[in-house]
Formats: sequence, C-alpha cells, structure tokens
Amino acid sequence: MGRFNIPWIIIFTVTPIIGGFIGSIFVRKNISGWYETLNLPSWRPPSYLFAPVWTTLYLGMGYASYLVYRSGGGFSGEAKIPLALYASQLVLNWAWPPLFFGLHQLKWGLVEICVLWINIAGCIVTFYKINKVASYLMIPYLGWVSFATALSYYVYKNNPEISDKS
Repeated sequence: MGRFNIPWIIIFTVTPIIGGFIGSIFVRKNISGWYETLNLPSWRPPSYLFAPVWTTLYLGMGYASYLVYRSGGGFSGEAKIPLALYASQLVLNWAWPPLFFGLHQLKWGLVEICVLWINIAGCIVTFYKINKVASYLMIPYLGWVSFATALSYYVYKNNPEISDKS
C-alpha cells in the first residue's frame, strides 16, 4: 500500500466535496434572506470566502484520509478506526448546514459543531499515529471549525428570539 493510487486519491478527495456541495444548497438558500437578518458579529468573513475555503479544506482532509488509508493498511488494517472516525466527522460536517441554515436551529447547530470539533481533534490524534502529514493536513480544518464554532456561539447568544425556538 506504499504506492500512490490515483483512483483512490480521487475518491477520497471528491467525496467530501460532494457532501459539502449538497450542504451548500441549504446555505445558498438562506444566506441572503434569513442569515443576513440575524445579529452577526463585525468579524464574520464575507460570504464569498466560504466556498473557496471549504473547497480547499475538503481537498486537504480528503487527501489526509487517503494518506491514512494508504499508510494504515486500508479499511481492514490499522487505519480502520481512524477512517471510521473520519467518516463520522464527515457526516457531522455535512449535517451542520441543513441543521443551522435549513432548519434555523441555532442551539442544536452550536451543539453539533462542538461535537464536530471534538471529532476532528480525535481524527488529528488518530491520524498522527499512522501518518503525520495526514494529521497536519487536518489542522487548518480544525482551525476553521474553531472559528465557525465561535461564530455559531455568537449567533446563538445574540439572537435569542430565534435561539429560544431551537
């Protein structure tokens, strides 16, 4: 498993992007309407920044998961648990936009993103044991989700009329 396998690289890097694209549908439908009506912090990034940042992060984390797959003996080897953890964080990542933007669940969106943060940290730790580069590739993702968690917290705390409904 020490050699690069282009079809697997493509599968591992495209899968997160597909899920992210589906989640972005909920964001696009609500960003200029509902989201812009919220009390938002002055330090939030402009909306146009999210697509390129997420695409870059998805490529990095997808490639990181491929490195773990390759270095850890595939789905049945040492990589089995780290890849299962990775898959669960992908599901959490993909669930956040419909929860927060689609259903307008500020409180549950905050809870969910906190669980996602813990899961990403777990991925970094388990990836490190198998492939250090893979672990390092996940750090920007954790940083961005840390920022998104702070933003979610701000939105939750400063929009009580919506937060009380969630």
